[in-house]
Amino acid sequence: MKTLLQIDSSLGQARSHLVKKLVVDAAPKAGLTLVESAADAELVVVVGNLTPDAALNGKRVFYGDAALAAGAPQDFLARAKTEASLYQAPAESAPATALAASGPKRIVAITACPTGVAHTYMAAEAIDGEAKKRGWWVKVETRGSVGAGNAITDEEVRQADLVIVAADIEVDLSKFAGKPMYRTSTGLALKKTAQELDKALVEAKVYQPAAQEGNNESGQEKKTSPGPYRHLLTGVSYMLPMVVAGGLCIALSFIFGIHAFEQPGTLASALMQIGGKSAFALMVPVLAGFIAFSIADRPGLTPGLVGGMLAVSTGAGFIGGIIAGFLAGYVAKLISTKLPLPQSMAALKPILIIPLIASLVTGLVMIYVVGTPVAKLLTALTDWLQSMGTANAILLGAILGAMMCSDMGGPINKAAYAFGVALLSTQTYAPMAAIMAAGMVPPLGIAVATLLARNKFDKPEREAGKAAFVLGLCFISEGAIPFAARDPFRVIPLSMISGAVTGALSMFFGAKLMAPHGGMFVLLIPGAITPVVGYLIAIAAGTLLLGVMYSVLKRPDAELAKALA
Repeated sequence: MKTLLQIDSSLGQARSHLVKKLVVDAAPKAGLTLVESAADAELVVVVGNLTPDAALNGKRVFYGDAALAAGAPQDFLARAKTEASLYQAPAESAPATALAASGPKRIVAITACPTGVAHTYMAAEAIDGEAKKRGWWVKVETRGSVGAGNAITDEEVRQADLVIVAADIEVDLSKFAGKPMYRTSTGLALKKTAQELDKALVEAKVYQPAAQEGNNESGQEKKTSPGPYRHLLTGVSYMLPMVVAGGLCIALSFIFGIHAFEQPGTLASALMQIGGKSAFALMVPVLAGFIAFSIADRPGLTPGLVGGMLAVSTGAGFIGGIIAGFLAGYVAKLISTKLPLPQSMAALKPILIIPLIASLVTGLVMIYVVGTPVAKLLTALTDWLQSMGTANAILLGAILGAMMCSDMGGPINKAAYAFGVALLSTQTYAPMAAIMAAGMVPPLGIAVATLLARNKFDKPEREAGKAAFVLGLCFISEGAIPFAARDPFRVIPLSMISGAVTGALSMFFGAKLMAPHGGMFVLLIPGAITPVVGYLIAIAAGTLLLGVMYSVLKRPDAELAKALA
């Protein structure tokens, strides 16, 4: 009898492989021939709490316990042959129809952004507020920089009518298997919350983890498949704490003198070893490893880390690490999905075959193809940045500053930020200073405007201005998003002009920043920002410029309402 074996991935990798091997070995004795496709199967054996997909409709399906399958595989298969029953798949549109037709909902949500700071929590607050406004029960789990907050329990998942995932990076969603799910970005969840919740009711599809779907790839899966940008942001999100910690340790070592770390056995030398020789040394491998992890899951991690280390050793740096991460991830994914193996060898695939072959391919390409050309390119870029004249430096600062203020946490903002972080690995610190200074301007400037023109802002906006001021001090540009969403044609252009001025002034003063995050609070670390006075002048100039311009050009809410009426 042709039989398809499906094992619940939540059993864990080791246990899943052990159960699979035991069942596969016992299948011939039970008169069963294992097949890979649901279309060919006469019997489907499911181990664990796996929810079958529509491809098994009309098939004889047996659900069994993993402990029985491991302890007595022949008895397990004998029961499967006699106790299997016909599976009837629910109509695909049923979840969406039921959600749209029923009353108050119970929803759970996940939010996650690359840095795990601003968008993660602001999107969570927006979803929570909009759901409660509709009279729904809601719980939002934040996957922030400090891990999962307000964690959703298994019982809450079971009771939920809908799962909303607002994530810009890859997150583990296995606990939501079988639940109607709608996926979006943190930006849309924050700026268009009501519209996204309405779309969630109509467009939610039953979620099945990739490992459980076999060869069944629906249009919804292809639609939501993450692209290169999300993979890159996933790598950056894991790398960022390494850069912050390393940069601040280097800054602390400079307290004792710029060259004090050269003296062995001193505290300055120890701090430099922690920051520059350890944390910064791991920066590119971690970036490459988690780009690959985002693409191919765990099998991609090893070749990604190896490729990242080779990017460092060949001098290819940050750019080489990005190339290595994507190369390792897609090679690992290709082997995982396209290399057919006998059932007896399938267990070796994720722990031996994929890491070995993907590491070899990635390593050889990095050594013989990518390493040298990219290293020369990076050296040329670094030399140009370090030797450019004042005019070019001011122009670069203005461009980076305007980019930081264009979409306040969006793709353009992230591109400028990633450029600055990349240069930190080459000991080029001035662009990062301009980037962080400009990124603080939109929320700080808006806060100043709410003080200069109080009569033009209603009470909620004035309160939001206070919150924006605090967020601006923390280098969280997203604090200005509520104002930009309400009045984009004034807030965004004025912010870009002011950010460009701040970025240009930062480069003019020769400001250097050792850490890529922290805002004004980095000033508490001696040596993290130099020169401090010039840097503060740059920020103050952009902040006051935006505050004054927006307070003058801002139309009172009453006039705006009349214009829109």
